[in-house]
Amino acid sequence: MLITVGTLYYGDSGTPIGIEDRALAHLKVAITTKLRRGESFTLSWQHTEDQPRGRSTLWLHPSIPLRFVFDEPEAPELSRQWIEDLMRSANSTGGIQLVPEHLDTDPIPTIPEQPVQVGVDVQEVETPEQTQPA
Repeated sequence: MLITVGTLYYGDSGTPIGIEDRALAHLKVAITTKLRRGESFTLSWQHTEDQPRGRSTLWLHPSIPLRFVFDEPEAPELSRQWIEDLMRSANSTGGIQLVPEHLDTDPIPTIPEQPVQVGVDVQEVETPEQTQPA
């Protein structure tokens, strides 16, 4: 899987912040929600392996320019749970902590006595061509 990295530009800093596109899309929702409310807060993350060891924190304020630039032209499907996790951290004293997405990879439970049958109980759907008089 190809990882695409977007960029966060904050204030007049000449140092762009590279953040994986999917994470940046989720951060954008959390950050803009807080800023739209006129709230200031911090955003913290651990440095990636290609950066010097450590972590960084930004103080985000509604009056400071902010720009999100994505590598991918199409927006990803967003995870409500991840946004809620980011918003919960945004409302804490520590501010937004950029945490990895928690994907639900558990198998879907099934009842052994009721096997899954593909095509059972499927209703045929009429298409517009079928409903128009000839």
